[in-house]
Amino acid sequence: YTIETSTPPDTPTPIGPYSHVAKAGPFLSISGTAGVNPATGLLAGDDVYAQTRQILKSFSVMLAAAGSDLHHVVHVNVFLKDVGDFEEMNRAYAEKMGSHRPARTVIGVNDLPKPGARLTMNLTAVTID
Repeated sequence: YTIETSTPPDTPTPIGPYSHVAKAGPFLSISGTAGVNPATGLLAGDDVYAQTRQILKSFSVMLAAAGSDLHHVVHVNVFLKDVGDFEEMNRAYAEKMGSHRPARTVIGVNDLPKPGARLTMNLTAVTID
C-alpha cells in the first residue's frame, strides 16, 4: 500500500512534526490527539469529560476526511494523566461512541506534551467501503 498522510481542516494544529491521519489502503491510524478546540486553539475545558468529548469530535472530522467514521474504529488507546478520571472519560466516551465498542487500551501516564491536557487518545480504523 501507498501511505497517505494528512491533517484535515477543522482539526487542531499538530504540536510536533507529524500528520493527524495516516492511511494505507483501507487502514487508518490517527495520531495522539488532545482535547483542543480547533476553532480557538484552546483546550475544550479543564475536565476530562469535556476534553474526551472534544477528542472524539476531532476524531469524527479526521475519520470523515479519510472516508471513515467512529463506527469503523478498530482500536483506541487512551492515555490518562489521572486514572481517577477513568469513569468520567468512560461517560463521555460511551455517549460519543454509542453502541460501537472497539478494542481499547487505557494507560495511566506521568505527563502529556500539551499543557493542561488530562488525556490524549489515538486510534486505528478502517474505511467505510
